[in-house]
Amino acid sequence: MKEIRTEVEIAVSAQKVWQVLTDFSRYPEWNPFIREAKGEAKEGSKIEIRITTPSGARRTYEPRVTKAEPGKELRWLGKVPGFLSGEHIFALEEKNGVTLLVHREVFGGLLTSFFGKSLDEDVRAGFEQMNRALKARAEG
Repeated sequence: MKEIRTEVEIAVSAQKVWQVLTDFSRYPEWNPFIREAKGEAKEGSKIEIRITTPSGARRTYEPRVTKAEPGKELRWLGKVPGFLSGEHIFALEEKNGVTLLVHREVFGGLLTSFFGKSLDEDVRAGFEQMNRALKARAEG
């Protein structure tokens, strides 16, 4: 298993962060990493995600939402059975009107060992870009 983990504090309620995070139709307006998302943030729903990493790599995924707990947690899982899986996780924790967003991805499967350091760094940088943009959008 491999994990990429980032976090950011956002000076608004978890509900406000949730609203921005789950409004997939507006991602092209603010999100530099997940450039497009289609579908619903509803458990069991299949969604389509298009990312662009800071290095310019572009990928499209069709994961399934595995958890959608408003104001708390959003997860989706994409996989190539037996070879690779990736669970994308957004966990929200609010304290005194400030929300901590923990943004991570947990990879598993046989192909996980083929991820190089540069890919890890590229994806982490993409998460950090998205975190900053989400913070600006939610606080703006």
